[in-house]
Amino acid sequence: MTRLELEQVTDFGDFTRGTDLKELLKQAYSNVASQSLSDVRLSPDGRHIHVIVREPTSGLMTYDRYHKPHLMQCQKHADLMLTRSVSIVDVIYIAQSKEDGACVLAVIFENGKAEFWKFLECRPGWQLLQTVDLCNSPAAKVVSVCICGNFIVWCEERPSCESPCSNFKYCVCKQTIEVNEGGVSLGGVKIALFNNPRYTAITSGDLVYLLPDLTDVFKVFLAWSPESDTFTVHSTCRGSLLMKSSNKESSDFKRLVAGCIGILSTINPPDICGFSPAGCGDLLLLLSTRWVCIMKRDGSLLKIYKLPDNCLSTGGTQNSLNMYNEILALTVGRTLFLIDTKCGLEIERISLKKEGLLFVNSLDSQSPQMLSETGLFIVTPRELDAKPKPNSIAVDSSTLLVEAVFEEACKYYQQRSLSSAQLTVEKLKKGGMFQAPISLAAILGDYLSNQKSKSAEKKSSGQERLMNSLEAELRSLVMLEDMKTSMVKASEKDVESYCESLVQQEVCRLLSAEIDKENLQYLNSIFNLFPTESWHAVQATLQLGCNGEGSLSSKASAELWKIILNPIQQTANFAHCNNQQKRTTGNVVLPVFELLCHSIYKFQPGWMPRFVELAHQQAGNSSTSSWSYGVKESSESLPLYKRALMALPCKDQHLEVELLLCSQRPNAIMQALRILIEQRRWERATQVAEKFCRQSPFLNKEIFSALLCEVSQHRDLDPYLDLLWTLCPEDMSVTSILNIVLTNLPSSEQNLGPFEAQGGQVTIGLLKPLLRKVLQRETKPSQRYADILQSPTRPPPTPPRQAKGLPRLGAELDNELQETKQRGSPGAQMTPQASLG
Repeated sequence: MTRLELEQVTDFGDFTRGTDLKELLKQAYSNVASQSLSDVRLSPDGRHIHVIVREPTSGLMTYDRYHKPHLMQCQKHADLMLTRSVSIVDVIYIAQSKEDGACVLAVIFENGKAEFWKFLECRPGWQLLQTVDLCNSPAAKVVSVCICGNFIVWCEERPSCESPCSNFKYCVCKQTIEVNEGGVSLGGVKIALFNNPRYTAITSGDLVYLLPDLTDVFKVFLAWSPESDTFTVHSTCRGSLLMKSSNKESSDFKRLVAGCIGILSTINPPDICGFSPAGCGDLLLLLSTRWVCIMKRDGSLLKIYKLPDNCLSTGGTQNSLNMYNEILALTVGRTLFLIDTKCGLEIERISLKKEGLLFVNSLDSQSPQMLSETGLFIVTPRELDAKPKPNSIAVDSSTLLVEAVFEEACKYYQQRSLSSAQLTVEKLKKGGMFQAPISLAAILGDYLSNQKSKSAEKKSSGQERLMNSLEAELRSLVMLEDMKTSMVKASEKDVESYCESLVQQEVCRLLSAEIDKENLQYLNSIFNLFPTESWHAVQATLQLGCNGEGSLSSKASAELWKIILNPIQQTANFAHCNNQQKRTTGNVVLPVFELLCHSIYKFQPGWMPRFVELAHQQAGNSSTSSWSYGVKESSESLPLYKRALMALPCKDQHLEVELLLCSQRPNAIMQALRILIEQRRWERATQVAEKFCRQSPFLNKEIFSALLCEVSQHRDLDPYLDLLWTLCPEDMSVTSILNIVLTNLPSSEQNLGPFEAQGGQVTIGLLKPLLRKVLQRETKPSQRYADILQSPTRPPPTPPRQAKGLPRLGAELDNELQETKQRGSPGAQMTPQASLG
C-alpha cells in the first residue's frame, strides 16, 4: 500500500544567494510584509526563482541554480537584479532558445517597455538582449501580459478611450514575437478587443483566458484564440454562452456581450478565487462555492472536487492549484489536497508547516512540486507495510458470520419495534430476544463443527435442511470478507477491478429483488459514489446492445423490467420537484428508471431516446399477470417520456425534442414541433411533419396548421413549401387555408427581425400551388358515391311481358286469397308469383 508525502528537493543551498532568498520568503509569509507569494515566479525547469518587489521601490530579485556548482561560486556571474522607478507588471518565460537551449526572460513594465534577458551558464549569468516598447500610445499602462504560442498578449489601460464608464477603458492587444540568437523580433501591434474591463491574461494551450480583475465584479470571462481571433463568452455557472469570430477587425466588448445580455440578467455566477492553466486549452477554477472545476475548451464546465466547509472563509489565506497528469493539487492555507480527477475522490490531504506555492516543472511534469519558505518540495509515494497486523484482517470466517448475522438481526427487530429508540447489537445481545434464523444457523453450524471431535453423531435432517437453504447466503458473506481482505493488499489497478466487480454484483442483486425505500436509497448512493462502475453494471445487467438499425435491444427478463419501470417508486418529492438542481445534489432519491436515465445521459446521451423506446416496448409487451400492478402507464403514473425528461440534470432542448417524439403521443409530438419552430430548425421540423402526418388525420391537421402559420409570418420555410403542400389534409378547404394565413399575417408596422429572410411576407404566388391543389380536390366529384351518380348512356332494355293470361292469373290469385281467409290461416304468406304481380 502506498501513501503520498512531501519530500524536500532543496533548501535553497544550491541557489545563488540562497540565504537572502530564505529571508525574503519569510517576509512574504509575514502578515506585515508587503511581499506575497503571488509575486514569486519559477522558471519552467525550476532553476530560476524571480521575486517581483512592489514596495518601497519597484524591482526584481533573481536566484539561480547552476548545473555545475563551481560556476555558481564564480564572482563574475551577472545577477539579474533590477531597480526601476516604473512598476514591474509581470515576468514571463519564453520558450528556450533553439541554438543553445538558454532560458529567455521577458520583464514587462507598466509603461509598456519590455526587457528581454537571456541566461547563459557558461559565461555565466544574465545578459540583456533587447529593450522594446509594446504599446503604441505613451499614455497606455500595461496591467497583465502572457505568451501564447508565437504571440505576446497584454491588456493595457487607455485613458483616451471614449467610454462613459471608467471601468471599460482597457483593450487587449497582441504582437508576434520570435527569439533568435541576435535578439528578439516583434511584429506589428493589433488591438483584438477594446472597451473592455480590466482583464488578467492567462495562457492554456493555444487559448488565452481573460479573467476579470478579482477586485471588480463581472459575471462573464472570455476565452480568445489569438490565431483565429475567435472569442467565447463563459460564465462560472453556465459554461459557454456565446462564440464570435472577428478575423478582419477588432471586437467591441459591449457588442460582444450584447448577444447574451438576456442570460446575464438571470444568472448569479460564483466568484473566481483561484485559477491555473490545465493544458490543451482547459482552465482550472477555484470558485467561491468551494468547488474546483475545469473549464473545458469546448465551453463545458466540469466539477471535480468540493472543499470542506470553512476552507475559503479564513481571511488572507493564499491558495494555488495545478494539474499534474490525472492528479489535481490544491493548497489552501497550510493544507495540500491531492485529488484524482477521474473520479473526484481525495487521494491525500497533507498538512503543511508553511504556506506553499505549487508549480509545474517541465523536467518532471507528472509530480506535484511546491515552493515553500524552507525550500522546494516534491510529492512522492511511500510504500507502507502491507503485512496485516495479527488478528486485524485474517479473522476466522465463523466470527465474521456471527457478527454479520447479529447486525442483520438488529435491523430485523428494529423494523418491527414500536419504540423509536435505536437498537444496537449490544442491546440485542443483552435483551434476550435474539431469534434470527440466520444467526442461529451460523452459530449452530459452528458449534456442531467444534463438537465433531467429541461426538460422531450425524446432524439431524432438520438442521441439514436449514444449513442447505442458507448455504448460498453464508458463502456470499465469506466471499465478501475475502474480497475485502484482498483489496487491502491489492494494487491500485486490482482495486479498480474489485470495485467494478462489487458494484456490478450489488446492482444486479438490488435489481433482482423488490425495491423498498432503503434499498432505493442504497442504489442511489452506489450510482453517486461509483458512476462509471454503475454504468458498466447497468449495461451488463440489462444486456444492452445496439443493433444494425440503430435501436437498443435488451435480453433482460420481464421481471427485471417490471422493477425498473415500476411507477410506485415515484416519491412525492421527485414527482412534484421542478428544481432540477435539487435532484442533482442528492436531496431527492431517484426511482430506478430515472436513475438509469441519469446514468445514460452522463455516459451515452445519444442512447436516451432509444432507451425510452425500449422501455415503451417492454411496457407494451407486458400482457402477463406479473405486470398487473402498475407498470403500464396509467392516469396515476407519469408517462415514461415525462419521467425521462424529469431525470435530465440540465436543460437540453435537442434531447428533449427526441424524447418527446419517441413517445408517439400527439400532444408530445406537437410540443416537440413547437420547440423546433422556436429554434428555427426547419429541416428537422419538416422531417417530423412528414413522418407523423401519416399517423392520424387529427395530427395531420394540427401539424399542417402550425407550419402554415409559420409560412404566413416569414419566408424561412420557402425551400420546404413543396413538401408542406403534399401534407395538406383531405378535409382542408380553401376558406380555412385563407383564414389561417390572414389571421397570422404580421402587421405592416412590424419591423423585420434579424432572422427574417429576404422577400418580406407571404404572397399569393407562393400559395398558388396549394390553393390550386385544394380547388381541384373540391371541384372534382367525390368517388365515394360514384356508382350511384354515374348514369348509363342508354336506358336498360324492357323486360318481356306476357300479353295473354294476365286476367286469369289475377282471378286465380283472388280465389286463393279468399280460400285462405276462409280457412283462417293467419300465417299464410304470398307466393313469389303473387309478389311479382
